[in-house]
Amino acid sequence: MEWEFIAPMIISTVFILTVGGVILLRPVMKRLGALLDVLVLQKTKAPEEENRRLSDTVETMNERLTLMEERLDFAERLIGRGGAEDR
Repeated sequence: MEWEFIAPMIISTVFILTVGGVILLRPVMKRLGALLDVLVLQKTKAPEEENRRLSDTVETMNERLTLMEERLDFAERLIGRGGAEDR
């Protein structure tokens, strides 16, 4: 066989396979794209809930830290007053 006959056969075979692949795989890729869109939406919703939960936790920790600071100030005042009375 000579290249004048082989080259058109190769080109037409590649063209037919490409068109056939696009026709067959297009619906599959559309479904896959829709599935990926749903997954992305689910992942964007999850951080909002996570952020709210973390915000509540930080708020609780802040309240507890404020309470501890008040107790520390009270204890320091008691210690300072007790040392002044001993003198």
